[in-house]
Amino acid sequence: MTVLVTGGAGYIGSHTVRALRATGRDVVVVDTLELGRADAVIDAPVVVGDIADRALIEETCRTYGVTQLVHFAAYKSVGESMVAPAKYWRNNVAASTELFDACRATGVEQVVFSSSCSVYGTPAVVPVAEDAPIRPESVYAETKATVERLLRWNDVIFGARSVSLRYFNAAGASFDGRIGEDWSHSINLIPLTMKAMLLDGHRLSVFGADYDTPDGTCIRDYIHVVDLADAHVAALEHLERGGTTMELNVGTGVGSSVLDVVRAAERVAGRTVPYDVVDRRPGDPVSTFADPRLASESLRWTARYGLDEIVETAWQWHSITSAV
Repeated sequence: MTVLVTGGAGYIGSHTVRALRATGRDVVVVDTLELGRADAVIDAPVVVGDIADRALIEETCRTYGVTQLVHFAAYKSVGESMVAPAKYWRNNVAASTELFDACRATGVEQVVFSSSCSVYGTPAVVPVAEDAPIRPESVYAETKATVERLLRWNDVIFGARSVSLRYFNAAGASFDGRIGEDWSHSINLIPLTMKAMLLDGHRLSVFGADYDTPDGTCIRDYIHVVDLADAHVAALEHLERGGTTMELNVGTGVGSSVLDVVRAAERVAGRTVPYDVVDRRPGDPVSTFADPRLASESLRWTARYGLDEIVETAWQWHSITSAV
């Protein structure tokens, strides 16, 4: 049983490849390497190519005996999606359609999809559960919601079962410091916070400090990337057990503000984070954190780590890589 991991050379993808390999599974990665690094995959074969290339996907599935798919490959910048929407429709939706069809043509009918909590927009109630209304506030979020619906229809029409994991904010690095998030491409808060502390002349931009939250900054649920990788393994096991198609929150259930993260980073590093408050960013929900009970019940999975471990492993990783 081989797992095809698209976008497996990226940040979350490479941690998931490592988690899959730790269970003894065979893995093959398809990645353009536009935003990923082949060396992050460590010991799995990497096929360089695009998921929209049906011939390449079918050949890869047949050559490696692929039986399951974990689909990460997507663009993920909320801000960019609002100024270049066509890029996101083509890559995140149209290319995913080609990928699923190509996989199904070779008998691959179990899919774990990298979705996002952004499909909820700004929820009326937090913590947010899976039955909350789907109200995307950005093109990026809309593409994730669209692919979730596409997968639902693939189950109805073809019997292809899937688990869509609605990530909250992945962060941190491997505990041995071997792989982590490349800040040269990242727009995420924690690597940008580390960059502001480690590189002269860099300052963190805090997008809005006038929200209706305790300290005026946005609130998010930060989940350690190692916990998130383990959730993908658990989702595949759910499908192997004959589990049904589901959409599941993957988070900790704890909300942390932007300034909470800044203070945690300052405690760990013993340094001040230089930052500027700037205008709000279009498409950013105010407060989003998970009710993760359904994932715990369905996948037999729960997050083990919190903000302290996230910041500590991120600091270890970026301190090492910034010095190279």
